[in-house]
Amino acid sequence: MFFSIAAVGLILVSLYTDWLDPVRSKLGVIAEPFYWVTNIPERIGDWSDDTFSSRQALQEENEALKSELLILQRKLQQMAALAAENVRLRRLLGSSDMLQDNVLVAELVGVSPNPLSHSVVINKGLSDGVYNGQPVLDAFGLMGQVVEVTPGSSRVLLITDSNHALPVQVNRNGVRAIAEGTGHINRLRLRHVSNTTDIREGDLLVSSGLGDRFPVGYPVAEVEKVVRDPGQAFSTVIARPMARLDRSRHLLLVFGKDRGEGRREPAGEAQSELVPEDGAVGEPADD
Repeated sequence: MFFSIAAVGLILVSLYTDWLDPVRSKLGVIAEPFYWVTNIPERIGDWSDDTFSSRQALQEENEALKSELLILQRKLQQMAALAAENVRLRRLLGSSDMLQDNVLVAELVGVSPNPLSHSVVINKGLSDGVYNGQPVLDAFGLMGQVVEVTPGSSRVLLITDSNHALPVQVNRNGVRAIAEGTGHINRLRLRHVSNTTDIREGDLLVSSGLGDRFPVGYPVAEVEKVVRDPGQAFSTVIARPMARLDRSRHLLLVFGKDRGEGRREPAGEAQSELVPEDGAVGEPADD
């Protein structure tokens, strides 16, 4: 009875006063080894589970970790692809700020399987106002022109096709020439360039606007090699296209002033992708 009354008294004193706080802290230090001893069975059980795990369980865990790693690597690759596409789109929109005409963003959906024909298919057509002969470029330079149009898609002939030629001029001095395709994806040739013509390696070739097909000033190619043979009437001039003909996926369709203002615009699509010179979406640029 005495010990019971004493225990109840200590409980009440501990609950309603702080007299026993120093004693409680000292008792906690003394009781700590007892907690450690009472936890020994649980620690022994965990150690035995880790040590004596079956081979099958380890293999299953290994396979699960491999699968999880593969999934995470796939997601990482997808994020890298999205980041690269974001960079390409930023370059594409940045290049459109320098244009004098309205443009429409299109995506490449197919490539001609014929090795003798350099052409691609894009996902814009008559319903988007695309027309035959329309210039097409990417974020770096002129790619080609539309040669076939359907309601939902179009075929673009690249400037390196052996059947394609366009008038260009040297950006440095304005010398005019004709750049024709050679059938090689990274090579153009200038036709009928005199040996006395002032053209050098590294010169930038831009569209001259002659023929009223391509507007003036679009980057076309960079001169890579100039060979002057005194025994020949003309020099051999080889140029490398500025556009990424074998890499670009997002392209720009260029509309002239009259085409850009009068073309048909499907609801909910053209207004979001028409990029004028001043960056205001959906409205023609002012001179």
